[in-house]
Amino acid sequence: MKFAIVVNINRQDAIELARQLIAWLGERGLDYVFDSTSAERMGVERFAEIDELNKLCDVFISLGGDGTLLFTSHYSVTKPVIGVNVGRLGFLTEFSKGEMFDAIQKVLDGNYTIHDRTQLEAIVDADEGTKSMTALNDVVIEKGTYPRIPAFVIKLDGEQLSAYRADGIIVATSTGSTAYSLSAGGPVIAPKSNVFVITPICPHMLTVRPIVISDDKVIEISVDAHDGAFPLNLDGHISKFLKPGETITVRKSKDMINLVANESRNYCEILRSKLLWGREHKSCF
Repeated sequence: MKFAIVVNINRQDAIELARQLIAWLGERGLDYVFDSTSAERMGVERFAEIDELNKLCDVFISLGGDGTLLFTSHYSVTKPVIGVNVGRLGFLTEFSKGEMFDAIQKVLDGNYTIHDRTQLEAIVDADEGTKSMTALNDVVIEKGTYPRIPAFVIKLDGEQLSAYRADGIIVATSTGSTAYSLSAGGPVIAPKSNVFVITPICPHMLTVRPIVISDDKVIEISVDAHDGAFPLNLDGHISKFLKPGETITVRKSKDMINLVANESRNYCEILRSKLLWGREHKSCF
């Protein structure tokens, strides 16, 4: 079994953990390879370009926070991902630093389970041709530096759902419902739910609210504005800028992200501990 290792090189504790991981794998004669960016920062000779790792390895190990896991998921495709939290929140990353070696051993023994997560596929027809991208959390269109409030036109399966003015619009998976969508007023959705949520960002009308839809729907979104360029973000990374009238199609991807599960974690407990769900505020007096 060969491991692909992706490290948040901006965190010294992640780099130190990666060095411990190298020693642990080496003692057991296990093969591994880093992505080229991580390898350069660590001075490691075993590396490959990150978009090649899926072809070379059997399992991915992500050392960082939720952002590192999201980044890794774009390249793991359907390969299992062991997410180790070396960040702050650690909502998506299943394992702590102290649990990492046990998690890897369980994978080696074949004694592990997978949490499969739905992805979004975003398709844009541009001048340079059709561009297809995927996101585990969300697809976001924002007004960016546009000085006025643009209108967003939304269709479901070819039928117009709505058109409203807002600072942006978020299409999130159940996994991504606790990320940007939640901050914008969207609902918390349990991870295995077969739904998406469309959440407006600062809508102009008070009557505009998030809507939860079945994940078999095809969503089409365009921006109605006289001019401007509107950032299209997938999992927090700008993929391109949309022109007025340009349509983006968002639907369920055929590929699932396979996260190695931590059986000791409970979703309700995660909501309470990570998001302080239901915690009463203590009186200041």
